[in-house]
Amino acid sequence: MVNIIALIPARSGSKGIPKKNILEFKGKPLLAHSIIYAKKSSLVNDIVVSTDSEEFASISNKFGARTPFIRPSTLSGDNVEDFPVVDHAVNFVEKENNRKIDFIALLRPTSPLRPSNLIEKAYEIIQNNKQATSVRSVVPSKQHCYRQWFKEGDKLVPIISDVHEPYNLPRQQLPTSFFQSGDIEFIRRNTLNQNSVSGNYILPLFLKNEELYDIDTIEDLNRKY
Repeated sequence: MVNIIALIPARSGSKGIPKKNILEFKGKPLLAHSIIYAKKSSLVNDIVVSTDSEEFASISNKFGARTPFIRPSTLSGDNVEDFPVVDHAVNFVEKENNRKIDFIALLRPTSPLRPSNLIEKAYEIIQNNKQATSVRSVVPSKQHCYRQWFKEGDKLVPIISDVHEPYNLPRQQLPTSFFQSGDIEFIRRNTLNQNSVSGNYILPLFLKNEELYDIDTIEDLNRKY
Protein backbone atom coordinates (compact mmCIF):
# COMPACT_ATOMS: atom_id res chain seq x y z
CA MET A 1 0.00 0.00 0.00
CA VAL A 2 1.27 3.48 -0.87
CA ASN A 3 2.20 5.47 2.23
CA ILE A 4 1.14 9.12 1.93
CA ILE A 5 1.37 11.59 4.78
CA ALA A 6 -0.15 15.05 4.97
CA LEU A 7 2.35 17.43 6.54
CA ILE A 8 1.19 20.76 7.89
CA PRO A 9 3.96 23.21 8.87
CA ALA A 10 2.76 25.56 11.60
CA ARG A 11 5.43 27.47 13.46
CA SER A 12 4.31 29.92 16.13
CA GLY A 13 6.65 32.82 15.45
CA SER A 14 4.95 34.65 12.60
CA LYS A 15 6.08 38.29 12.64
CA GLY A 16 3.48 39.75 10.27
CA ILE A 17 0.50 38.35 12.20
CA PRO A 18 1.45 36.97 15.64
CA LYS A 19 0.26 33.38 16.10
CA LYS A 20 -1.33 33.57 12.66
CA ASN A 21 -1.69 29.80 12.28
CA ILE A 22 -4.12 29.50 15.19
CA LEU A 23 -6.15 32.68 14.67
CA GLU A 24 -9.85 32.05 14.14
CA PHE A 25 -11.06 31.72 10.57
CA LYS A 26 -14.64 30.66 9.83
CA GLY A 27 -15.05 29.58 13.44
CA LYS A 28 -11.89 27.42 13.71
CA PRO A 29 -8.17 27.95 14.17
CA LEU A 30 -6.54 28.55 10.81
CA LEU A 31 -4.45 25.37 10.88
CA ALA A 32 -7.53 23.27 11.67
CA HIS A 33 -8.86 23.75 8.14
CA SER A 34 -5.84 21.97 6.65
CA ILE A 35 -6.21 19.11 9.13
CA ILE A 36 -9.90 18.71 8.32
CA TYR A 37 -9.09 18.82 4.60
CA ALA A 38 -6.49 16.06 4.94
CA LYS A 39 -8.90 13.90 6.95
CA LYS A 40 -11.30 13.87 3.98
CA SER A 41 -8.75 12.16 1.75
CA SER A 42 -8.84 8.37 1.60
CA LEU A 43 -5.24 8.40 0.32
CA VAL A 44 -3.70 9.94 3.43
CA ASN A 45 -2.34 7.48 6.00
CA ASP A 46 -1.09 10.00 8.55
CA ILE A 47 -1.63 13.70 9.31
CA VAL A 48 1.33 15.36 11.01
CA VAL A 49 1.68 18.95 12.16
CA SER A 50 5.24 20.22 12.49
CA THR A 51 5.19 22.96 15.10
CA ASP A 52 7.51 24.51 17.65
CA SER A 53 4.64 25.25 20.05
CA GLU A 54 2.98 23.07 22.68
CA GLU A 55 -0.12 25.27 22.33
CA PHE A 56 -0.25 24.70 18.57
CA ALA A 57 0.34 20.98 19.13
CA SER A 58 -2.58 20.76 21.54
CA ILE A 59 -4.91 22.49 19.07
CA SER A 60 -3.69 20.24 16.25
CA ASN A 61 -4.39 17.12 18.33
CA LYS A 62 -7.88 18.37 19.12
CA PHE A 63 -8.73 18.44 15.41
CA GLY A 64 -7.26 15.02 14.67
CA ALA A 65 -3.65 15.54 13.64
CA ARG A 66 -0.60 13.99 15.26
CA THR A 67 2.27 16.02 16.70
CA PRO A 68 4.87 13.32 17.42
CA PHE A 69 7.58 15.93 18.04
CA ILE A 70 8.02 19.59 18.87
CA ARG A 71 10.03 21.19 16.11
CA PRO A 72 13.48 22.27 17.32
CA SER A 73 14.18 26.01 17.54
CA THR A 74 16.85 25.67 14.84
CA LEU A 75 14.03 24.89 12.39
CA SER A 76 11.64 27.60 13.56
CA GLY A 77 13.24 30.90 12.59
CA ASP A 78 12.02 33.43 10.04
CA ASN A 79 14.65 32.43 7.50
CA VAL A 80 14.28 28.65 7.70
CA GLU A 81 13.31 27.18 4.32
CA ASP A 82 10.86 24.37 3.63
CA PHE A 83 13.37 21.60 2.98
CA PRO A 84 14.89 21.15 6.46
CA VAL A 85 11.43 21.32 8.06
CA VAL A 86 9.98 18.66 5.75
CA ASP A 87 13.11 16.50 5.88
CA HIS A 88 13.11 16.56 9.69
CA ALA A 89 9.45 15.57 9.90
CA VAL A 90 9.69 12.79 7.31
CA ASN A 91 12.77 11.24 8.87
CA PHE A 92 11.21 11.40 12.35
CA VAL A 93 7.98 9.71 11.24
CA GLU A 94 9.80 7.03 9.26
CA LYS A 95 11.96 6.12 12.25
CA GLU A 96 8.94 6.25 14.56
CA ASN A 97 6.88 3.89 12.39
CA ASN A 98 9.75 1.88 10.89
CA ARG A 99 8.17 2.38 7.48
CA LYS A 100 9.18 4.40 4.45
CA ILE A 101 6.97 7.25 3.27
CA ASP A 102 6.20 7.35 -0.47
CA PHE A 103 4.67 10.81 -0.89
CA ILE A 104 4.23 13.96 1.19
CA ALA A 105 1.23 16.26 0.73
CA LEU A 106 2.49 19.60 2.03
CA LEU A 107 -0.53 21.64 3.13
CA ARG A 108 0.17 25.17 4.33
CA PRO A 109 -2.25 26.53 6.96
CA THR A 110 -2.41 29.85 5.10
CA SER A 111 -4.55 28.26 2.35
CA PRO A 112 -7.69 27.25 4.29
CA LEU A 113 -10.19 27.25 1.41
CA ARG A 114 -8.77 24.63 -0.94
CA PRO A 115 -10.80 23.21 -3.81
CA SER A 116 -11.88 19.62 -3.27
CA ASN A 117 -9.71 16.57 -3.99
CA LEU A 118 -6.36 18.29 -4.57
CA ILE A 119 -4.51 15.42 -2.90
CA GLU A 120 -6.18 12.91 -5.21
CA LYS A 121 -5.55 15.07 -8.28
CA ALA A 122 -1.90 15.61 -7.40
CA TYR A 123 -1.38 11.89 -6.79
CA GLU A 124 -2.89 11.04 -10.18
CA ILE A 125 -0.69 13.63 -11.92
CA ILE A 126 2.55 12.39 -10.37
CA GLN A 127 1.65 8.73 -10.91
CA ASN A 128 1.28 9.40 -14.62
CA ASN A 129 4.81 10.75 -14.91
CA LYS A 130 7.53 8.73 -13.20
CA GLN A 131 10.12 11.48 -13.83
CA ALA A 132 8.13 14.03 -11.84
CA THR A 133 9.70 15.06 -8.55
CA SER A 134 6.70 17.01 -7.27
CA VAL A 135 3.37 18.60 -8.16
CA ARG A 136 2.60 22.20 -7.25
CA SER A 137 -0.67 24.12 -7.38
CA VAL A 138 -0.53 27.22 -9.59
CA VAL A 139 -2.85 29.91 -10.94
CA PRO A 140 -2.45 32.15 -14.01
CA SER A 141 -0.32 35.19 -13.14
CA LYS A 142 -2.16 38.49 -12.92
CA GLN A 143 1.08 40.48 -13.02
CA HIS A 144 3.32 39.03 -15.74
CA CYS A 145 6.97 38.36 -14.87
CA TYR A 146 8.12 39.99 -18.16
CA ARG A 147 6.87 43.32 -16.80
CA GLN A 148 8.50 43.09 -13.39
CA TRP A 149 11.73 44.68 -12.25
CA PHE A 150 14.51 44.60 -9.68
CA LYS A 151 16.14 47.78 -8.39
CA GLU A 152 19.92 47.86 -8.58
CA GLY A 153 21.37 51.04 -7.11
CA ASP A 154 19.32 53.86 -8.59
CA LYS A 155 18.17 52.03 -11.73
CA LEU A 156 15.60 49.43 -12.71
CA VAL A 157 16.70 46.05 -14.07
CA PRO A 158 14.19 43.67 -15.71
CA ILE A 159 13.67 40.34 -13.93
CA ILE A 160 13.78 38.54 -17.29
CA SER A 161 17.27 39.02 -18.71
CA ASP A 162 17.44 36.60 -21.65
CA VAL A 163 14.71 38.25 -23.77
CA HIS A 164 15.20 41.58 -25.57
CA GLU A 165 13.12 44.23 -23.79
CA PRO A 166 10.52 41.80 -22.45
CA TYR A 167 8.71 44.68 -20.77
CA ASN A 168 7.90 46.19 -24.19
CA LEU A 169 6.42 43.09 -25.78
CA PRO A 170 2.74 43.33 -26.79
CA ARG A 171 0.41 41.47 -24.48
CA GLN A 172 -0.41 38.98 -27.23
CA GLN A 173 3.25 37.89 -27.38
CA LEU A 174 3.65 37.24 -23.67
CA PRO A 175 4.03 33.53 -22.83
CA THR A 176 1.58 32.23 -20.27
CA SER A 177 3.00 32.47 -16.78
CA PHE A 178 1.80 31.07 -13.46
CA PHE A 179 1.92 32.00 -9.80
CA GLN A 180 2.37 29.32 -7.15
CA SER A 181 -0.36 29.02 -4.55
CA GLY A 182 0.02 27.56 -1.08
CA ASP A 183 -2.76 25.03 -1.52
CA ILE A 184 -0.62 21.94 -2.06
CA GLU A 185 2.81 20.70 -2.94
CA PHE A 186 2.80 16.95 -3.49
CA ILE A 187 6.30 15.56 -3.13
CA ARG A 188 7.85 12.26 -4.10
CA ARG A 189 9.83 10.97 -1.08
CA ASN A 190 13.12 10.56 -2.91
CA THR A 191 12.97 14.19 -4.02
CA LEU A 192 14.21 15.05 -0.53
CA ASN A 193 17.46 13.34 -1.49
CA GLN A 194 18.06 16.36 -3.76
CA ASN A 195 17.99 18.65 -0.71
CA SER A 196 14.73 20.04 -2.06
CA VAL A 197 11.00 19.68 -1.55
CA SER A 198 10.36 20.48 -5.21
CA GLY A 199 13.09 18.79 -7.21
CA ASN A 200 13.89 19.53 -10.82
CA TYR A 201 10.79 18.14 -12.56
CA ILE A 202 7.76 19.98 -11.16
CA LEU A 203 4.34 19.36 -12.64
CA PRO A 204 1.46 21.85 -12.38
CA LEU A 205 -1.90 21.37 -10.75
CA PHE A 206 -3.92 24.20 -12.26
CA LEU A 207 -6.33 26.23 -10.14
CA LYS A 208 -8.51 29.18 -11.11
CA ASN A 209 -7.72 32.63 -9.77
CA GLU A 210 -11.07 32.78 -8.05
CA GLU A 211 -10.08 29.64 -6.10
CA LEU A 212 -6.94 31.28 -4.71
CA TYR A 213 -7.16 32.25 -1.04
CA ASP A 214 -3.75 32.75 0.55
CA ILE A 215 -3.65 34.48 3.93
CA ASP A 216 -0.64 36.75 4.44
CA THR A 217 -2.18 39.78 6.14
CA ILE A 218 -4.93 40.70 8.60
CA GLU A 219 -6.88 42.03 5.62
CA ASP A 220 -6.71 38.58 4.01
CA LEU A 221 -7.90 36.99 7.24
CA ASN A 222 -10.91 39.31 7.40
CA ARG A 223 -11.73 39.32 3.70
CA LYS A 224 -15.19 38.12 2.79
CA TYR A 225 -15.28 34.73 1.10
